[in-house]
Amino acid sequence: MSSERACMLCGIVQTTNEFSRDGCPNCQGIFEEAGVSTMECTSPSFEGLVGMCKPTKSWVAKWLSVDPYIPGMYAIKVDGRLPAEVVELLPHYKPRDGSQVE
Repeated sequence: MSSERACMLCGIVQTTNEFSRDGCPNCQGIFEEAGVSTMECTSPSFEGLVGMCKPTKSWVAKWLSVDPYIPGMYAIKVDGRLPAEVVELLPHYKPRDGSQVE
C-alpha cells in the first residue's frame, strides 16, 4: 500500500507523514484560513506524476497551473473534492479531478 497523497488544490505529492507533519508547502495558509485539516484536502487517489525542478520556467508547470509553486512531484489528476470552506475562499478554483471542462 502506498503512503503517498496529493494535495487536491495544488497537486503536490508527498508522503502521508510529510503532510501530517508539515502540511502542504504551497497551500497550508489557505487550509488554515478555511479552518480545515491538511488531510481533508489531500487524496491517496491520483494519476500521473510530473517532476518540477524549475516550475517558473516550465511549460508543463504552466499547463498544470503549478508554475507559482515550489519544485517537487505533482500529480496530473487528483481524485476527490476540497471542503466547501476552502472552495469558498478561491473564486477562480479549478478542480484537479478533471470534473471541470473548459
